Amino acid sequence: MSTRRSKVLAFSLVTGINMAMARLVDIWDSIGIMEDKRVQRMETVKKHIENLLKKMIAEEESMEDNLRKNIINFKKDLETLCLELALEPNKPPEGLTVLQMEKHLRDEVDALGREKAERLLEKQQLEKQDKDLCVELCATPYYIPTGSIPSTTQLKELRQHIATLTEEKTKRVAVFSGLRDDIRRLMEEMGHEPETSLERESVCSDQDIFLLTHDNINALKLLLAKIQAKRDSLVECVEQLKEKTACLWNRLDCLEEDRQNFLENVRGTLSDQMKQWRSEEERLSEQQKSRLEEVVRKVREELLSLWELCTFSPQQREAFNTHFCNTVFTEELLAVHDAELLNMKSHHQQARPLLDTLHKWENTWALFQEFEKKANDPSRFSNRGGALLKEAKERVKVQKMLPKLEEELRSGVKLWEQSHGTDFLVWGQKVMTLISSQWEEHKQQREREKSERQQQSGKKGDTTQFKTPTKRPHSGMSGPTPTKIRKTPSQSRGPVQIPNQSSIQRTSVSSATFISVSNSKPPPSNKMKARPVDGTIHRPPLLECNSSQNPAVDTSYSDFSYDLSKKSHSDAIFNSTTKDLF
Repeated sequence: MSTRRSKVLAFSLVTGINMAMARLVDIWDSIGIMEDKRVQRMETVKKHIENLLKKMIAEEESMEDNLRKNIINFKKDLETLCLELALEPNKPPEGLTVLQMEKHLRDEVDALGREKAERLLEKQQLEKQDKDLCVELCATPYYIPTGSIPSTTQLKELRQHIATLTEEKTKRVAVFSGLRDDIRRLMEEMGHEPETSLERESVCSDQDIFLLTHDNINALKLLLAKIQAKRDSLVECVEQLKEKTACLWNRLDCLEEDRQNFLENVRGTLSDQMKQWRSEEERLSEQQKSRLEEVVRKVREELLSLWELCTFSPQQREAFNTHFCNTVFTEELLAVHDAELLNMKSHHQQARPLLDTLHKWENTWALFQEFEKKANDPSRFSNRGGALLKEAKERVKVQKMLPKLEEELRSGVKLWEQSHGTDFLVWGQKVMTLISSQWEEHKQQREREKSERQQQSGKKGDTTQFKTPTKRPHSGMSGPTPTKIRKTPSQSRGPVQIPNQSSIQRTSVSSATFISVSNSKPPPSNKMKARPVDGTIHRPPLLECNSSQNPAVDTSYSDFSYDLSKKSHSDAIFNSTTKDLF
């Protein structure tokens, strides 16, 4: 369509020139211009038209040359931009004219130029952020060669690097803030004034005074640890002063009102509290010097109580007897007593788990012996309220608890002796030796009771005459009919009459109970709840045994139950509720 229009325009241009020349000829004819003048004028018109066309042709040729030069330059620029931007070389479509090619290449160069400018601007902004973060965190900046155009990958990595540094900065700021807050809080609690430059900077309100470096963080952590150690030392010192003051209050029988008044006035920082407690302790110490005898005697009472709590035998206390019996009351004697008191408190605190376990074993042992005594009491079979079943359950529970406690004591004593290098003694005896002697004495007691029952049974068998029991008369036989009496609920649950001795002998076989004792040792029990110590515990009677009569044989509940079961098979005597079979 465009070709036809150009041809039509060219034809119309020729027609127009012809018409113009014809008009000029007509004008010339009307005027009467001669031929030579007419030719001259025609040559002028021709020359003018030719010059115009030449000029136009020259301009168009110049434009064509410029277009071709632009194409060459654009191609070079495009190659350079693709290389700088790390892009694939541009391939223009085929079949384009010179003008289309120039326009296509110019557009591509403009687009890549804008992208280059955007990348350079983003690089500048990102590098500034990265530099600031690296200065604060003392980190290495992301490297992009100077003067180069960053690629999209490099810009992406730079953004990720900045995001990582920003996150790290947030974390470090939180750590710095936490450390500085803790340091400031501890200093205020202690009443400690900053001494070094680091301490002053750590409590300063300016958040940007510190660079967020690992060295500074470690320095603050070290400072916090030192201040924490000072604070703990102050707290420990205050607690020691409190303990000493409370001890002096008790020794000097100070009024409760005076104590409360002092406690209400104790306030302020730890340093202030320590000064107040030290002042009170010094005041009481001065009063104590004037009442040495009274104070020493009270300390001796505390020592006696602790010796009882720790089950110290007279032999173990003998080392302190010289000071304990000294009647020359001096400050040196009081200091010796205080040192021994602290030593005993420390010993009691360390030995408390073992002492608690030993106390549980003593209580369980007492229950076990109580059940052994009840087993020989025939009146317990007359109870119809379920007490016998309850007793059996409790007995089984005690039988399971004893070996567990013994095993716990055995392992605890072993650890104690390994860690302290000394024997753990209870009233001068080793724990397992003491337990073994108790079991040995229990077995001997059972043997004695058995011998006594056999002797009594033999005597009664020689003197007692057995009678053949008569049958009860039938309803048809003569005899008084027993009157039926309606009993009230309280009467029906009343105590049952215990039969006489002869009826007990006749029914001894049927009244025997069969409660067996397990020969297997249960596994050790879990950690028991510690027994609170709220007073002086005297030596229990069950621990008073003669070690010379009972040799130290390592006997436990399992050994006792095993021996007892063997004797049950050989002597036809049942466990626990043993009765002689006649």
